[in-house]
Order: sequence, then structure tokens, then C-alpha cells
Amino acid sequence: MGRMIKSMKIYFDNAKLKTNRGFSVFGRNLLSFLKKHNHADTDDLDKADIHLAFITNSVYSKKVPIVQRLDGVYFYPNSSSMNSSILATYKRAKSVIIQSEFDKKVVVNLFGNHENISVIHNGTNLDVIKNIVVSKPSRFEVYDKIWMSASRWISRPNKRLNENVRYFLEHSGNNDCMFVAGPTDKDIIKHDRVFYFGEMKWEEYIGLLKMSNCFIHLAIADHCPNSVVEARACNCQIICSDLGGTQEIAGPNAIVIKDMDWDYKTPFNYKKPPLLDFSKVVANQYNVSIDINNTGREYLGVFKRVLRK
Repeated sequence: MGRMIKSMKIYFDNAKLKTNRGFSVFGRNLLSFLKKHNHADTDDLDKADIHLAFITNSVYSKKVPIVQRLDGVYFYPNSSSMNSSILATYKRAKSVIIQSEFDKKVVVNLFGNHENISVIHNGTNLDVIKNIVVSKPSRFEVYDKIWMSASRWISRPNKRLNENVRYFLEHSGNNDCMFVAGPTDKDIIKHDRVFYFGEMKWEEYIGLLKMSNCFIHLAIADHCPNSVVEARACNCQIICSDLGGTQEIAGPNAIVIKDMDWDYKTPFNYKKPPLLDFSKVVANQYNVSIDINNTGREYLGVFKRVLRK
């Protein structure tokens, strides 16, 4: 039998907690939950009870069990070398947390099974989002409905920015507008009802989400995007593709568009995604929680099981 610890110390590895990347925001939300339940983070791996590795571990101690937080693996043609460090952590980890059922299929197909795998979808701090005050600029008061899309678009055609804008232009009312947050490439669709905001502070970004009615995220083979979790927390209706983990967190009222067929293992270049047929709408069967309190309790359950062994 292993140890039973009432107050755990967790070493966050590769979480980059001070940045505003999606996984970093998630890491901060998870840490806040853990601290509320008398657990803490530590910068000293030798003093940790759990080594939580975001994708890969950058350090290693035989004394501290690794829990790998894995969103997915590379499945480009000839990408096995890109997976080498992820696979090494996968084999070394005492337990693996995967962010979506989609990713579990891909990971198991490419890496083989692991004796301790849990699917835990991302969550966010609903109270923090609720308390962010929004003041809609007067120039947007004239619009009937606001649509939105957000990502770090640069060199990420798999996120399908122009497909998101095309969906808006084909499905919006003549007096609707669209917000696009995040840095973009030069190859964007320009339109007088589409507003590009570029890089933003997180609170400002949440403010835009809270003004919006719909959030479009037609990315191909995305894992469990925090942007969609946050959009749903802001009461946006989600529009997404069915290839990936996005639909799992999109909510029961999501509009889900049929994407290309895939067997979850054959490599393909997802940076050259096909155009979508927006008329091919499929039912969404998922309705998972996006509350960090529920997500955090599931993480704690994994940590405790690891320590019991």
C-alpha cells in the first residue's frame, strides 16, 4: 500500500503558469482549486508528492510519481520522431490524464494502451468569469448579434480561421458582427462586419466573449480547446466540427458540422484541412461539466489513486 496524504505538494512541469496560453490558464485554475483544498505547488521536485507533467517531463525523480497531462500526439506523416519525448513520458508515467475521448482513441492507437488512463475534460473558474464586468463599446450597440472566434492563428491553418469567418458570413444576419481575437497571419478574410482584435489580455478577451452570442471553432482534430470551455462559460452557443474533442465540451445546444472521416491512426496533414460543407450538421451527444471544481476533483482522484499504489 502507498501513502495517504491529506495535503499534497504538486510539481507543475511545463505548465508555463505565467503565460496566457490556454493550457497555462487551465494550470492556474487547477492550482487555485488545489490550494482551496489545502494542497500546494512546489518548485522543488524532490519535495513533491506528485509530478504533474504537461505533455512531457523536463526533469525526473524516481521518488516522485509522474502524472502526464496529455492533450494529444502528432499524427503528421513521418512524425514519429516528434512524438518521442511524449512517448517516453507516457511510458514513465504512473497515470495519464487525457483531455478528451477523441484524444484517448488517437493516443492508444499510436502509443498502445496504458494501465492507468483517465479522460478528464478541461474546466474553468466559472466564478471568476462571472465576476468580470463588461461594458459594451457604443460602436457595437448597433448590431443585433455578435459572433466570435479566437485562437493563436499564426501558422495554424488547422484552426480554420477563414472557414470560421465564412461560416459567419453565410449564417449571420445582415446586422450581425464578428469578433476575432488572437494574432493572425496576413491571409485573412476582410469584411466590414468582421473585427480583428489581435493579442489581448485575458480579462479583455473574456469581456468580448461575454458580449457574444455565438462562438465559432471549426478547427480540425482539436483536442479540448480552453477557448471553447471559456466561450461556453460565457453562455455562447458553440459551432464546431465533429473531428476532434471540441464537440465533447461544446454543450448540448452546439451546432456540430461533419468533418472528414478518419480512423484515428492513419497520419494526415491536418495543416491542410479540407473545406467544410456547412449543411452537414450532426447531433451532439455530449454534455460534460466545464466547472474547474468538478475537473479539479477528478484530478485529485487520480493523484490519490497514484499515491495509494
